[in-house]
Amino acid sequence: MLTDESGQGGTPAGGPGNRAEHQSGTGRNLVQLITPAGERVSHPEYDPWVQDVTDEQLCSLYEDLVVIRRIDTEATALQRQGELALWPPLLGQEASQIGSARTLRDDDFVFPSYRDNGVAYCRGVQLTDIVRVWRGNAAGGWDPYTVNMATTQIVIGSQTLHATGYAMGIQNDGADSVAITYFGDGATSEGDVNEAMVFAASFQAPVVFFCQNNHWAISEPVRLQSHIHIADRAAGFGIPSMRVDGNDVLAVMAATRVALDRARRGGGPTFIEAVTYRMGPHTTADDPTRYRDANELEDWAAKDPIRRVKALLDRKGLLTQELEAAVQQKADAVARELRSGCINMPDPAPLDVFKHVYNSPNSWLDRQQDHYSRYLASFGDPAGAASEEGAR
Repeated sequence: MLTDESGQGGTPAGGPGNRAEHQSGTGRNLVQLITPAGERVSHPEYDPWVQDVTDEQLCSLYEDLVVIRRIDTEATALQRQGELALWPPLLGQEASQIGSARTLRDDDFVFPSYRDNGVAYCRGVQLTDIVRVWRGNAAGGWDPYTVNMATTQIVIGSQTLHATGYAMGIQNDGADSVAITYFGDGATSEGDVNEAMVFAASFQAPVVFFCQNNHWAISEPVRLQSHIHIADRAAGFGIPSMRVDGNDVLAVMAATRVALDRARRGGGPTFIEAVTYRMGPHTTADDPTRYRDANELEDWAAKDPIRRVKALLDRKGLLTQELEAAVQQKADAVARELRSGCINMPDPAPLDVFKHVYNSPNSWLDRQQDHYSRYLASFGDPAGAASEEGAR
Protein backbone atom coordinates (compact mmCIF):
# COMPACT_ATOMS: atom_id res chain seq x y z
CA MET A 1 0.00 0.00 0.00
CA LEU A 2 1.16 3.54 -0.76
CA THR A 3 0.28 6.53 1.37
CA ASP A 4 1.44 10.10 1.57
CA GLU A 5 1.71 11.54 5.08
CA SER A 6 2.58 15.01 3.83
CA GLY A 7 -0.40 15.39 1.54
CA GLN A 8 1.87 16.54 -1.27
CA GLY A 9 0.96 13.75 -3.63
CA GLY A 10 3.61 12.89 -6.17
CA THR A 11 4.75 10.04 -8.34
CA PRO A 12 4.38 6.37 -7.32
CA ALA A 13 7.06 5.06 -5.03
CA GLY A 14 9.99 3.27 -6.54
CA GLY A 15 10.24 -0.33 -5.45
CA PRO A 16 13.23 -2.30 -4.25
CA GLY A 17 14.94 -2.03 -7.61
CA ASN A 18 14.41 1.68 -8.08
CA ARG A 19 17.16 3.64 -9.75
CA ALA A 20 18.34 7.10 -8.78
CA GLU A 21 17.67 8.56 -12.22
CA HIS A 22 14.01 7.59 -12.01
CA GLN A 23 13.33 9.71 -8.95
CA SER A 24 11.63 12.99 -9.68
CA GLY A 25 11.75 16.09 -7.55
CA THR A 26 7.99 15.95 -7.03
CA GLY A 27 8.36 13.31 -4.34
CA ARG A 28 7.05 9.80 -3.85
CA ASN A 29 4.47 8.13 -1.70
CA LEU A 30 5.24 6.12 1.40
CA VAL A 31 5.56 2.36 1.37
CA GLN A 32 3.31 0.91 4.04
CA LEU A 33 2.65 -2.70 5.01
CA ILE A 34 0.72 -2.14 8.26
CA THR A 35 -1.91 0.59 8.43
CA PRO A 36 -2.38 2.67 11.59
CA ALA A 37 -5.46 0.53 12.28
CA GLY A 38 -3.31 -2.60 12.29
CA GLU A 39 -4.38 -3.97 8.92
CA ARG A 40 -1.73 -5.90 6.99
CA VAL A 41 -1.78 -4.64 3.42
CA SER A 42 -0.05 -6.11 0.41
CA HIS A 43 2.78 -4.61 -1.59
CA PRO A 44 4.05 -6.80 -4.44
CA GLU A 45 7.58 -5.39 -4.37
CA TYR A 46 8.17 -5.29 -0.62
CA ASP A 47 6.13 -8.26 0.63
CA PRO A 48 8.78 -10.82 -0.42
CA TRP A 49 11.32 -9.12 1.84
CA VAL A 50 9.29 -9.84 4.98
CA GLN A 51 7.50 -13.04 4.01
CA ASP A 52 9.78 -15.02 6.36
CA VAL A 53 8.67 -13.01 9.42
CA THR A 54 6.81 -15.53 11.55
CA ASP A 55 4.11 -14.86 14.10
CA GLU A 56 6.68 -15.51 16.82
CA GLN A 57 9.02 -12.90 15.33
CA LEU A 58 6.17 -10.43 15.03
CA CYS A 59 5.51 -10.86 18.75
CA SER A 60 9.22 -10.35 19.40
CA LEU A 61 9.15 -7.10 17.41
CA TYR A 62 6.20 -5.98 19.51
CA GLU A 63 8.19 -6.70 22.66
CA ASP A 64 11.15 -4.71 21.32
CA LEU A 65 8.93 -1.72 20.59
CA VAL A 66 7.40 -1.76 24.07
CA VAL A 67 10.74 -2.28 25.81
CA ILE A 68 12.58 0.58 24.11
CA ARG A 69 9.68 2.91 24.79
CA ARG A 70 9.95 1.92 28.43
CA ILE A 71 13.70 2.57 28.34
CA ASP A 72 12.95 6.01 26.94
CA THR A 73 10.27 6.73 29.53
CA GLU A 74 12.50 5.61 32.40
CA ALA A 75 15.47 7.64 31.16
CA THR A 76 13.28 10.71 30.80
CA ALA A 77 12.10 10.24 34.38
CA LEU A 78 15.67 9.83 35.58
CA GLN A 79 16.60 13.12 33.94
CA ARG A 80 13.65 14.91 35.52
CA GLN A 81 14.75 13.51 38.88
CA GLY A 82 18.27 14.86 38.45
CA GLU A 83 19.97 11.53 37.79
CA LEU A 84 20.81 12.34 34.16
CA ALA A 85 22.05 15.67 32.86
CA LEU A 86 20.14 15.34 29.59
CA TRP A 87 18.21 12.79 27.56
CA PRO A 88 17.13 12.76 23.87
CA PRO A 89 13.72 11.02 23.74
CA LEU A 90 12.91 8.61 20.90
CA LEU A 91 9.16 8.47 21.66
CA GLY A 92 7.28 7.80 18.41
CA GLN A 93 10.33 6.60 16.48
CA GLU A 94 10.43 3.05 17.84
CA ALA A 95 9.47 1.28 14.61
CA SER A 96 12.17 3.04 12.60
CA GLN A 97 14.86 1.88 15.00
CA ILE A 98 13.61 -1.64 15.69
CA GLY A 99 12.62 -2.43 12.12
CA SER A 100 16.04 -1.47 10.81
CA ALA A 101 18.26 -2.70 13.63
CA ARG A 102 16.70 -6.17 13.70
CA THR A 103 17.67 -6.72 10.06
CA LEU A 104 21.40 -6.25 10.65
CA ARG A 105 24.00 -8.98 10.87
CA ASP A 106 26.44 -9.08 13.76
CA ASP A 107 29.31 -8.10 11.45
CA ASP A 108 27.54 -5.02 10.11
CA PHE A 109 28.65 -1.78 11.76
CA VAL A 110 26.32 0.94 13.04
CA PHE A 111 27.12 4.65 13.19
CA PRO A 112 24.33 6.29 15.21
CA SER A 113 23.27 9.77 16.20
CA TYR A 114 22.40 10.67 19.77
CA ARG A 115 18.76 9.49 19.61
CA ASP A 116 19.29 5.91 18.47
CA ASN A 117 19.15 4.20 21.83
CA GLY A 118 16.67 1.65 20.51
CA VAL A 119 19.29 0.56 17.99
CA ALA A 120 21.83 0.32 20.81
CA TYR A 121 19.45 -1.96 22.71
CA CYS A 122 19.13 -4.22 19.68
CA ARG A 123 22.90 -4.37 19.25
CA GLY A 124 23.30 -5.61 22.80
CA VAL A 125 24.65 -2.47 24.46
CA GLN A 126 24.34 -2.80 28.24
CA LEU A 127 21.54 -0.67 29.67
CA THR A 128 23.85 1.16 32.05
CA ASP A 129 26.18 1.99 29.17
CA ILE A 130 23.30 3.58 27.26
CA VAL A 131 22.93 6.27 29.93
CA ARG A 132 26.58 6.59 30.93
CA VAL A 133 27.29 9.62 28.72
CA TRP A 134 24.00 11.31 29.62
CA ARG A 135 24.90 11.07 33.30
CA GLY A 136 28.17 12.83 32.52
CA ASN A 137 30.04 9.79 33.72
CA ALA A 138 32.14 9.04 30.63
CA ALA A 139 33.12 10.41 27.25
CA GLY A 140 31.83 7.26 25.56
CA GLY A 141 29.26 4.76 26.70
CA TRP A 142 30.63 1.46 25.40
CA ASP A 143 33.39 -0.28 23.49
CA PRO A 144 32.27 -0.03 19.83
CA TYR A 145 34.02 -3.22 18.78
CA THR A 146 32.18 -5.44 21.25
CA VAL A 147 28.81 -4.66 19.64
CA ASN A 148 29.87 -3.29 16.22
CA MET A 149 28.24 0.03 16.96
CA ALA A 150 30.00 3.35 17.33
CA THR A 151 29.25 5.45 20.37
CA THR A 152 26.76 8.29 20.43
CA GLN A 153 27.57 11.10 17.99
CA ILE A 154 26.49 14.55 19.16
CA VAL A 155 27.95 16.54 16.26
CA ILE A 156 25.12 16.57 13.74
CA GLY A 157 25.80 14.40 10.69
CA SER A 158 29.46 13.60 11.35
CA GLN A 159 28.71 9.89 11.72
CA THR A 160 27.78 9.66 8.03
CA LEU A 161 31.38 10.40 7.06
CA HIS A 162 32.61 7.78 9.52
CA ALA A 163 30.17 5.23 8.08
CA THR A 164 31.23 5.92 4.51
CA GLY A 165 34.89 5.62 5.39
CA TYR A 166 34.26 2.36 7.22
CA ALA A 167 32.28 1.06 4.24
CA MET A 168 35.18 1.86 1.93
CA GLY A 169 37.35 -0.17 4.29
CA ILE A 170 34.91 -3.07 3.95
CA GLN A 171 35.38 -2.85 0.19
CA ASN A 172 39.14 -2.97 0.54
CA ASP A 173 38.85 -6.02 2.76
CA GLY A 174 36.63 -7.80 0.23
CA ALA A 175 33.97 -8.48 2.88
CA ASP A 176 30.20 -8.40 2.41
CA SER A 177 29.30 -6.65 5.65
CA VAL A 178 27.61 -3.25 5.53
CA ALA A 179 27.87 0.06 7.36
CA ILE A 180 24.63 1.79 8.30
CA THR A 181 24.35 5.30 9.63
CA TYR A 182 21.38 6.94 11.34
CA PHE A 183 20.56 10.64 11.31
CA GLY A 184 17.60 12.99 11.37
CA ASP A 185 16.00 15.20 8.77
CA GLY A 186 17.90 18.23 10.06
CA ALA A 187 21.23 16.53 9.45
CA THR A 188 20.54 16.36 5.70
CA SER A 189 21.19 20.11 5.57
CA GLU A 190 24.68 19.62 7.01
CA GLY A 191 27.73 19.54 4.77
CA ASP A 192 29.02 16.32 6.34
CA VAL A 193 26.00 14.30 5.18
CA ASN A 194 26.24 15.61 1.65
CA GLU A 195 29.99 15.01 1.49
CA ALA A 196 29.47 11.48 2.77
CA MET A 197 26.97 10.78 0.01
CA VAL A 198 29.36 12.14 -2.62
CA PHE A 199 32.07 9.72 -1.52
CA ALA A 200 29.64 6.82 -1.07
CA ALA A 201 28.27 7.26 -4.58
CA SER A 202 31.67 7.82 -6.16
CA PHE A 203 33.14 4.65 -4.70
CA GLN A 204 29.88 2.66 -4.56
CA ALA A 205 30.53 2.02 -0.88
CA PRO A 206 28.37 -0.53 0.95
CA VAL A 207 26.67 1.95 3.25
CA VAL A 208 23.02 2.57 4.12
CA PHE A 209 21.99 6.14 4.88
CA PHE A 210 19.02 5.82 7.23
CA CYS A 211 17.22 9.12 7.76
CA GLN A 212 14.59 9.25 10.47
CA ASN A 213 12.48 12.14 9.26
CA ASN A 214 10.75 13.06 12.51
CA HIS A 215 9.56 16.37 11.03
CA TRP A 216 11.42 18.65 13.43
CA ALA A 217 15.10 19.69 13.49
CA ILE A 218 14.91 21.03 17.04
CA SER A 219 12.36 23.81 16.47
CA GLU A 220 12.52 24.03 12.67
CA PRO A 221 9.98 22.04 10.59
CA VAL A 222 11.22 19.83 7.81
CA ARG A 223 9.25 21.79 5.21
CA LEU A 224 11.48 24.79 5.88
CA GLN A 225 14.73 23.01 5.01
CA SER A 226 13.48 20.87 2.14
CA HIS A 227 10.86 21.71 -0.45
CA ILE A 228 10.93 18.18 -1.82
CA HIS A 229 10.83 14.87 -0.01
CA ILE A 230 14.19 14.21 1.61
CA ALA A 231 14.49 10.84 -0.16
CA ASP A 232 14.47 12.68 -3.48
CA ARG A 233 17.65 14.52 -2.59
CA ALA A 234 19.61 11.29 -2.94
CA ALA A 235 19.03 11.23 -6.70
CA GLY A 236 21.34 14.20 -7.09
CA PHE A 237 24.19 12.04 -5.81
CA GLY A 238 23.24 9.05 -7.94
CA ILE A 239 22.05 7.10 -4.89
CA PRO A 240 18.82 5.07 -5.09
CA SER A 241 16.36 5.75 -2.30
CA MET A 242 13.20 4.52 -0.64
CA ARG A 243 10.58 6.43 1.30
CA VAL A 244 8.78 4.32 3.87
CA ASP A 245 6.30 4.72 6.69
CA GLY A 246 8.69 5.01 9.61
CA ASN A 247 5.95 4.04 12.07
CA ASP A 248 5.48 0.70 10.30
CA VAL A 249 8.00 -1.81 11.63
CA LEU A 250 7.50 -4.26 8.74
CA ALA A 251 7.85 -1.61 6.03
CA VAL A 252 11.06 -0.38 7.66
CA MET A 253 12.36 -3.93 7.91
CA ALA A 254 11.60 -4.61 4.25
CA ALA A 255 13.28 -1.41 3.06
CA THR A 256 16.38 -2.03 5.18
CA ARG A 257 16.68 -5.58 3.89
CA VAL A 258 16.53 -4.26 0.33
CA ALA A 259 19.29 -1.75 1.06
CA LEU A 260 21.49 -4.30 2.84
CA ASP A 261 21.09 -6.81 0.03
CA ARG A 262 22.02 -4.21 -2.56
CA ALA A 263 25.14 -3.27 -0.61
CA ARG A 264 26.21 -6.88 -0.09
CA ARG A 265 25.89 -7.59 -3.82
CA GLY A 266 28.14 -4.67 -4.72
CA GLY A 267 25.28 -2.33 -5.63
CA GLY A 268 26.58 0.54 -3.54
CA PRO A 269 24.78 2.87 -1.15
CA THR A 270 21.07 3.33 -0.52
CA PHE A 271 19.20 6.18 1.11
CA ILE A 272 16.14 5.36 3.24
CA GLU A 273 13.78 8.06 4.44
CA ALA A 274 11.70 6.66 7.30
CA VAL A 275 8.87 9.15 7.77
CA THR A 276 8.06 9.23 11.46
CA TYR A 277 7.41 11.80 14.17
CA ARG A 278 9.14 12.98 17.32
CA MET A 279 6.33 12.83 19.87
CA GLY A 280 8.41 14.31 22.68
CA PRO A 281 10.91 17.16 22.94
CA HIS A 282 14.15 17.34 20.98
CA THR A 283 15.89 16.74 24.30
CA THR A 284 14.71 17.12 27.86
CA ALA A 285 16.04 20.70 27.70
CA ASP A 286 13.50 21.53 24.98
CA ASP A 287 9.86 22.68 25.21
CA PRO A 288 8.11 21.64 21.97
CA THR A 289 4.87 23.40 22.94
CA ARG A 290 6.60 26.67 22.05
CA TYR A 291 6.81 25.80 18.36
CA ARG A 292 4.54 22.81 17.66
CA ASP A 293 0.79 22.72 17.17
CA ALA A 294 -0.97 20.37 19.58
CA ASN A 295 -3.23 19.21 16.73
CA GLU A 296 -0.20 17.94 14.85
CA LEU A 297 0.80 15.87 17.85
CA GLU A 298 -2.70 14.45 18.09
CA ASP A 299 -2.71 13.49 14.40
CA TRP A 300 0.53 11.57 14.74
CA ALA A 301 -0.55 9.87 17.96
CA ALA A 302 -3.16 8.08 15.85
CA LYS A 303 -0.29 6.56 13.82
CA ASP A 304 1.53 5.24 16.87
CA PRO A 305 3.97 2.43 15.90
CA ILE A 306 3.23 0.27 18.94
CA ARG A 307 -0.52 0.57 18.73
CA ARG A 308 -0.58 -0.54 15.11
CA VAL A 309 1.49 -3.69 15.76
CA LYS A 310 -0.66 -4.46 18.77
CA ALA A 311 -3.76 -4.12 16.58
CA LEU A 312 -2.20 -6.41 13.96
CA LEU A 313 -1.45 -9.04 16.59
CA ASP A 314 -5.03 -8.76 17.80
CA ARG A 315 -6.34 -9.27 14.25
CA LYS A 316 -4.19 -12.38 13.94
CA GLY A 317 -5.35 -13.75 17.28
CA LEU A 318 -1.85 -13.47 18.77
CA LEU A 319 -2.51 -10.80 21.38
CA THR A 320 -3.07 -13.07 24.34
CA GLN A 321 -3.04 -12.12 27.99
CA GLU A 322 0.06 -14.27 28.37
CA LEU A 323 1.90 -12.31 25.68
CA GLU A 324 0.94 -8.95 27.12
CA ALA A 325 1.96 -10.04 30.61
CA ALA A 326 5.33 -11.34 29.37
CA VAL A 327 6.03 -8.15 27.45
CA GLN A 328 5.10 -6.00 30.42
CA GLN A 329 7.27 -8.12 32.70
CA LYS A 330 10.24 -7.71 30.35
CA ALA A 331 9.72 -3.94 30.12
CA ASP A 332 9.50 -3.64 33.91
CA ALA A 333 12.66 -5.68 34.38
CA VAL A 334 14.57 -3.56 31.86
CA ALA A 335 13.39 -0.36 33.54
CA ARG A 336 14.53 -1.61 36.96
CA GLU A 337 17.94 -2.59 35.59
CA LEU A 338 18.34 0.77 33.84
CA ARG A 339 17.40 2.75 36.95
CA SER A 340 19.58 0.70 39.26
CA GLY A 341 22.56 0.87 36.93
CA CYS A 342 22.20 4.62 36.55
CA ILE A 343 21.76 5.50 40.21
CA ASN A 344 24.50 3.15 41.41
CA MET A 345 27.01 4.09 38.73
CA PRO A 346 30.28 5.03 40.41
CA ASP A 347 31.60 8.49 39.73
CA PRO A 348 34.78 8.62 37.62
CA ALA A 349 38.04 9.38 39.39
CA PRO A 350 39.51 12.86 38.72
CA LEU A 351 42.44 11.55 36.68
CA ASP A 352 40.20 9.37 34.50
CA VAL A 353 39.91 12.38 32.19
CA PHE A 354 43.38 11.48 30.88
CA LYS A 355 42.49 7.90 30.02
CA HIS A 356 41.93 6.77 26.44
CA VAL A 357 42.96 10.12 24.93
CA TYR A 358 45.79 8.44 23.01
CA ASN A 359 46.43 4.76 22.40
CA SER A 360 50.12 5.11 23.29
CA PRO A 361 52.12 7.19 25.82
CA ASN A 362 52.19 10.90 25.06
CA SER A 363 54.62 13.26 26.78
CA TRP A 364 52.43 16.31 26.28
CA LEU A 365 49.49 14.59 28.00
CA ASP A 366 51.79 13.12 30.68
CA ARG A 367 52.87 16.62 31.64
CA GLN A 368 49.27 17.74 32.00
CA GLN A 369 48.49 14.70 34.10
CA ASP A 370 51.46 15.36 36.35
CA HIS A 371 50.44 18.98 36.87
CA TYR A 372 46.86 17.99 37.64
CA SER A 373 47.99 15.22 40.02
CA ARG A 374 50.05 17.72 42.00
CA TYR A 375 47.10 20.11 42.04
CA LEU A 376 44.84 17.39 43.46
CA ALA A 377 47.51 16.46 46.00
CA SER A 378 47.45 20.03 47.30
CA PHE A 379 44.00 19.25 48.71
CA GLY A 380 45.48 16.62 51.03
CA ASP A 381 44.81 13.40 49.12
CA PRO A 382 48.13 12.60 47.45
CA ALA A 383 47.60 8.84 47.73
CA GLY A 384 44.29 8.97 45.87
CA ALA A 385 45.75 11.15 43.14
CA ALA A 386 48.88 9.07 42.71
CA SER A 387 47.00 5.76 42.54
CA GLU A 388 45.26 6.64 39.31
CA GLU A 389 46.63 5.25 36.06
CA GLY A 390 45.52 8.26 34.05
CA ALA A 391 46.83 8.45 30.51
CA ARG A 392 48.85 5.30 30.95
